[in-house]
Amino acid sequence: MTPPPSARALLGDRTVVALLLTTFAGTTAALAQVTALGKQLYDITGEDIYLGLLGLAEFVPAALLMTVTGSVADRFDRRRIVSLGLLGEMAASGLLAWHAASGSTETWPIFTLVVGFGTARAFVTPALRAMPPDIAPVGGLPRLIAFSAAGWQIALIGGPVLAGFLYVVSPAAPFLACMVLTGAGAVAVQFARPRREHATAPPSLTGPEGSALAELGDEARAGEVLDTVGEAFAGATGPATAPLDEVPGPPRSRLHEAFEGLRVIRANPVLLGAISLDLFAVLFGGAVALLPALAENRYGVGAVGLGWLRAATGIGASIVTLGLSARPVRRHIGRTLYVVVALFGVFTIVLGLTTSFAVAFVSLLLLSAADSVSVFIRATLVPLVTPSPARGRVMAVEGVFLGASNELGAFESGVAGQVLGTSGAVVFGGCATLVVVGAWSVLFPALGRMDRFPDHPPE
Repeated sequence: MTPPPSARALLGDRTVVALLLTTFAGTTAALAQVTALGKQLYDITGEDIYLGLLGLAEFVPAALLMTVTGSVADRFDRRRIVSLGLLGEMAASGLLAWHAASGSTETWPIFTLVVGFGTARAFVTPALRAMPPDIAPVGGLPRLIAFSAAGWQIALIGGPVLAGFLYVVSPAAPFLACMVLTGAGAVAVQFARPRREHATAPPSLTGPEGSALAELGDEARAGEVLDTVGEAFAGATGPATAPLDEVPGPPRSRLHEAFEGLRVIRANPVLLGAISLDLFAVLFGGAVALLPALAENRYGVGAVGLGWLRAATGIGASIVTLGLSARPVRRHIGRTLYVVVALFGVFTIVLGLTTSFAVAFVSLLLLSAADSVSVFIRATLVPLVTPSPARGRVMAVEGVFLGASNELGAFESGVAGQVLGTSGAVVFGGCATLVVVGAWSVLFPALGRMDRFPDHPPE
């Protein structure tokens, strides 16, 4: 067996570096932009509801295009999809910069451009997330995923802080920085050349693959998960699957293919429970969307303080990610998932009750740390129960779930903030998260009983 490449060798690979730079640039731009937009909208309106509408505008494109973007990611050159999508984001950021520089207090152009940005990003996300198995050298996928996660965590910290400092210079400056970042990502991804053909054939999950998916057991050695996934995907010597015209059986409609990701998730109660738990828990506990109002009215800080509050979520997540890289969750993963989501709700309540910037900062550190364990469990579980040819479609559906848990949750928080007040909305969200955990422990008992991750994904 070919030994896996070292970290130095992987970072010396131009293809790998191009993918990492693309992911980092796109993520930093998106996080900087949403931070600046929240501050700009609250400065213009002073009302929580507009922060909620911002989340809704970000979510709607991904939700409406869910059945299209995953299929596109599986059928066409993923590099081209990512590049074109990032150029679309670049155009939207440029127009947002022009609007901010004009000094206009009209909000409808902002929401229109956010929808445009979200439409472009809806195509970028599943295509980019499906690329690592095509890019990684033999045995290098686990390390590539680790490097990608590290870049994402750095962006989670750097993007909001960058936006906070630039917003003080000029409200247009953060959007200009986003233009530069997305443009750089659109160029960099062209150098991320696949080492093998990516999956293009939609599987039928009513045959042997479906049976394998339904029969996946809980007995596995979790310590070998990353190595197993790396060998399964990065160790292939030929095409990942047969081209579309070589797939046996009757032809499938495009609509059937588009909904394949939903069918995969629905077929596995553990997968459905894990993803939906994240969706509904963070849907109610999405307090981050109200940080511009909290920073201004309760903590008494401006744009720079807001940037650091948003960055606190990245700092907490980074600390936990480093810990999980050394000692990943190996046992009792279902029970652990319920516990950390409950802790997310508890620290959300603390965030809503405090008037101290320091306590709020620590609360955000801790709630994001708890959320990171949840993300780790779900991110490990999804590829281990998803057939390779349907991965793009499943990633598109999961991306909508993730978007819903953050962006649709932001809408819920904005509406609740308008009705209950900012602090009351955050406390209500944390309490609702605890209720969700209790309900899911009853509705999905198999998830709570799950001890270990499956050994490998179905063929």
